[in-house]
Amino acid sequence: MIIARSPLRISLGGGGTDLPSFYKKHDGFLIAAAIDKYVYVTLTTPFKPGIYLKYSQIEKLTKIQQIKHPIIREVLKEEKLFNYPIEITTLADIPSGTGLGSSGSFTVALIKALYYQQHKIVTPKALAEKACYIEIDKLKEPSGKQDQYISAHGGVNCFYFRRNNEVKVESLNISKKNLDTLQSNLLLFYTGFSRRSKIILNNQKKLSDKNSKEMLRNLKEVKKIGLKTKNFLQNGEFENFGYILNEHWERKKERSKDMSNDKINKWYKGAINNGALGGKLVGAGGGGFLLFYANDKEKLRSYFYKEGVEEVKFKFDYEGAKIIMT
Repeated sequence: MIIARSPLRISLGGGGTDLPSFYKKHDGFLIAAAIDKYVYVTLTTPFKPGIYLKYSQIEKLTKIQQIKHPIIREVLKEEKLFNYPIEITTLADIPSGTGLGSSGSFTVALIKALYYQQHKIVTPKALAEKACYIEIDKLKEPSGKQDQYISAHGGVNCFYFRRNNEVKVESLNISKKNLDTLQSNLLLFYTGFSRRSKIILNNQKKLSDKNSKEMLRNLKEVKKIGLKTKNFLQNGEFENFGYILNEHWERKKERSKDMSNDKINKWYKGAINNGALGGKLVGAGGGGFLLFYANDKEKLRSYFYKEGVEEVKFKFDYEGAKIIMT
């Protein structure tokens, strides 16, 4: 039995500029942090021939082409495992569709496990690029590259997305003390709303491809916010970081009417009035998790507790995708 795990993530600044529809014209930049919430992939060799899949559904097949799960199907095809009896089971600490990059994390974990099973060595960069190729190029998903890259690398990193498709990964230059402060004062709350991220991302891609002045202006502003975020964090200017999260959230809401709703707007306003300096929805938007930077954590927790909104506590993950059992 082989078990691979890969971390989920939170984006801290610049989110949305990692989509090819933007960075291939203007370069992208964002900061993301891996967290200690994981996707797990288990590989075993069954006693009988065939392909056995266990995720939110159960599949028992004889040919790769019959697989309904698109990522599993395309990864197995890419690795040419056509006559390979295999059983794949997936588990996750957090449900999919909540804005923490679970799809990219799953793809990374699956490839990591298969490479280990075949005695292949893969670097974090190569792992991330393979996962991006599967999701963006093969499956034509309107997604960016941050999920795969941060899941493969772990840590708190700056990502530069170049027009030639190169991705530069740079660790955030921040002291241990300030990193602990950042981790301690970031709080995640689950809205309970399902997300329509594909609608939002498809719209962003469509408008970017058409060179929409408003969309490109918005994403350029978000990129600037990401670069300012980097400076604030590296200089320990956490109040400024908190405030710029508000600016980031306002820019995100401009991109789609589906980004938020009345309930989320109410909670956001309540959070700002109860200890949060700033925050935003994590991921493409539409639901999932609200992330806040708070100067009064207990007051913020008390507010959301009264609202019946669950907090998910986390720490940063510094290991990235790894094999945890063989």
